[in-house]
Amino acid sequence: MTVLIVGGSGFLGAELIRQAAGAGYRTAATYATRPGRTHEEVAWHALDLRSPAGVEAVVSRVAPRVVINASSGGADWAATAEGPVRLAMATAGSGCRLIHVSSDAVFSGADVRYDESRRPDPITPYGAAKAAAETGVLLVRPDAVVARTSLIIGDGRSVHERAVRELAAGSRSGALFTDDIRCPVHVTDLASALLELARGDMCGVHHLGGSDALSRYELGTLIARREGIDASRLPAGLRTESAFPGPLDVRLDSRATQDKLRTVLRGGRQFLAPEV
Repeated sequence: MTVLIVGGSGFLGAELIRQAAGAGYRTAATYATRPGRTHEEVAWHALDLRSPAGVEAVVSRVAPRVVINASSGGADWAATAEGPVRLAMATAGSGCRLIHVSSDAVFSGADVRYDESRRPDPITPYGAAKAAAETGVLLVRPDAVVARTSLIIGDGRSVHERAVRELAAGSRSGALFTDDIRCPVHVTDLASALLELARGDMCGVHHLGGSDALSRYELGTLIARREGIDASRLPAGLRTESAFPGPLDVRLDSRATQDKLRTVLRGGRQFLAPEV
C-alpha cells in the first residue's frame, strides 16, 4: 500500500511517516518549504496546496492508495480551506482513500461538549477555514474521513511543551490560561488512530481527542512535572482577560469513534504522568 502524507515535515506528519514506514507501507510525503528529517524509505515531494496543478501533479506522480492530509496552513484561506478540497478533487474517482485532519477550532465553545454530530460554528479565521475545508472535502468525497483533533502533545517535541519550558525559564512572555480547556492527545496515539482509519472503511466525521479535558494551565503543570520543572514558575492567566480571540471551553467527545478503534486515545493525565 502506498501512503501519501501531506504535510509530512510537520509534527504530526513526521510521526505518521515513522509509523507508516515502520509498518512497511511505501511512503511518500510532501513539504511546503523543506523536507523533514531524512528517511531513506520516504520519497519527498514539494507541494503548495494553493496550486491546483501542483496538487494534481503530486497525486498523479505518487499514485497513492491512501492520502492523509496533516498539513497546517494557519488562517491562510487558500491553503487551509481550499487546499484540502483540491486534494479531494485530485483523488476523486481513483479509489484512493482520503483522511483529512481537522481541528476542534471549528467550534465556538458555546456548548462545551461536542460529539461528531455537531455542526461547526467557528469564531476565528482559522476555525472558519478548517470548517470550510471539512464541508468541501465531504461534498467532493463523501467517502472521505474528516478527523477532528485537539492539542497535539509529544515526548517533549510539541510546540506546547516547548512553550512550557520557555515560560518556566522566563525566555517567553505570556501566560497559560486556566479558563481555556481542550482534550489534548498524544501524537503517537493520534497517528496510530489515523492510520487505523486509513486501513478501514469508515467515512464521515470522527473525533480523535484525548479522554481528559484539561485547561492550558493544567496541561502545562503536567508537562512541567514530567520534565522535572518547577510548575510554580509557570505564569497563569485568564483568556477572557487577554487580547487573544477564540473559543474557551471546547471538549471533543471522542467516545463514538473510540468505540470503533483498537488504538486507545489516552488522556493527558495518563500520557503525561511522571515516569517511575
